Amino acid sequence: MSISLKGIAASPGIAIARAYHLAAERFLPVRQSIQDSASEVERFRQAVAITQGEVEAIRASAEERLGADKAEIFEGHLMILEDPDLIEAIELKIADEAINAEFALHEVSQSFIELLQSMSDELLRGRAVDIEDVAGRIMSHLRGVPHVDLANLAEECIIVARDLTPSDTAQLNLDFVRGFVTEVGSRTSHSAIMARSLEIPAIVGIGPAIHDIPAHGVIVMDANEGLVLTEPTAEELASYQAKKQKDDSRRVELSKLKDKATLSKDGKQVELAANIGKLEDIQRAIDNGAEGIGLFRTEFLYMGRSSLPTEEEQFTSYKYALEKMNPKPVVIRTLDIGGDKELPYMELPKETNPFLGQRALRLCLDRQDLFRTQLRALLRASRFGNLKIMFPMIAVLEELLEAKKLLEEEKQKLIAEGVQLAEHIEVGMMVEIPAAAVSADLFAPEIDFFSIGSNDLIQYTMAADRMNETVSYLYQPWHPSLLRLIRFVIQAAEKEGKWVGMCGEMAGDQTAIPLLLGLGLHEFSMSAGSILQARELIGQLDQAEWSGYANQALTMRSTQEITQFVERTRNGVVHHD
Repeated sequence: MSISLKGIAASPGIAIARAYHLAAERFLPVRQSIQDSASEVERFRQAVAITQGEVEAIRASAEERLGADKAEIFEGHLMILEDPDLIEAIELKIADEAINAEFALHEVSQSFIELLQSMSDELLRGRAVDIEDVAGRIMSHLRGVPHVDLANLAEECIIVARDLTPSDTAQLNLDFVRGFVTEVGSRTSHSAIMARSLEIPAIVGIGPAIHDIPAHGVIVMDANEGLVLTEPTAEELASYQAKKQKDDSRRVELSKLKDKATLSKDGKQVELAANIGKLEDIQRAIDNGAEGIGLFRTEFLYMGRSSLPTEEEQFTSYKYALEKMNPKPVVIRTLDIGGDKELPYMELPKETNPFLGQRALRLCLDRQDLFRTQLRALLRASRFGNLKIMFPMIAVLEELLEAKKLLEEEKQKLIAEGVQLAEHIEVGMMVEIPAAAVSADLFAPEIDFFSIGSNDLIQYTMAADRMNETVSYLYQPWHPSLLRLIRFVIQAAEKEGKWVGMCGEMAGDQTAIPLLLGLGLHEFSMSAGSILQARELIGQLDQAEWSGYANQALTMRSTQEITQFVERTRNGVVHHD
């Protein structure tokens, strides 16, 4: 009898193959005293040097197989191997305590990993996986134990593991690996991101039930629904084979929309853009038909290192993104750090409630040195593409005006230095705070666009931390209060001839899209993998009709009522009041 296991659908698709359990040996080194600490430090350095060569080879292989964008993750691994905060701390522990390199490596790396894993920001938690990956490779070389090589698999299989590191995922032999299932992880974990880049099915976060998957037994994974079926019956196998054929055909049909404009059924054109968190995401956005980058998170430039990025480093990254997307727009958000997104080297003070503290633009206006450096880099890169600059976490008009003033000052300095800049750069702001939403009419004359950050706007409006499971029921994207705020922002912008986008998860949600189209949203920015489905859906919707339906939804009393209304209306069962 088959058993059904539920996890998180991280990369879509259906796969049927034998399970290959990737043994995850948990090596816990014992503390040992040593006589010659200098020799032990040297042994550690040799292991680091071997690991550097190994990671460089993986990076080169990944670049050849997946392209330069996808291989950039391993630049981060090489940076970890050169990070004094980590490497020197291990060497000092060996020397000061006269202990073995294995124990020092485990203790120091584990302290970094635990710190990052405790943070609510998923990008920062992803850095913990990077350090774990790199530390595991160094440990293998210290112990003289070969690292598992998934490139040498020679039979069709579905990988089953506690987790897959970025280097594991990059080395998968796609001639034989049909997908993977992991015990831990989320949609934004590195393994999930790499799976979507490789376009193979992946289900993560399945929990301890993963141990119920029999080794070498045939399993079915439906990564569209996040389901794993163990010991499937003949009827179930036949059913999923048919589903897979249908799924494959649908992918082919969706791919035909890649280069199409996004038009509603009645000819209303909107823009579908991608959210990216690092440079390697750009190619995937292009591959999925993105009409621009609606949110370029710049935090990745500041993380996984021991000091602030230089102006030149930032300029190089922004220039690359702009040239890669040109002439399509790239909306780059200035630094959104602080709160739960910590940068250890900045030594920011601990706050009782970091989400309501000095973060994002508030921090940048206080630390103008780092803000001005970023603004200069952005301005210098502007001539290489279609740049739009966006300021996050604005509550009051004075913050916006101060940010614009600093931007203009840096612009004039660069002009005086003879630096060539773009003639016109649109400047906008995120709407994440209810105060900004209800004051949108005051902000609209001062900006070129609004971008609604729905994730934060929801939790600030509902006063509910979306990471807190006890109040997660209040995280309601299409509650009437949220829809009314969104309508007010769009109306305020249109009065001034400005456009409005959305860059939160809501923008790619199949229930929200019809309502947002009806409310008049101009730009929908989402994960790249959601773009083609969103384009297909919008093409089936009459914008004028949904304008009326959205107004009806605004009069409803609950999320449940609105959800049911949208479902009935999309299915053609419309009740006019």
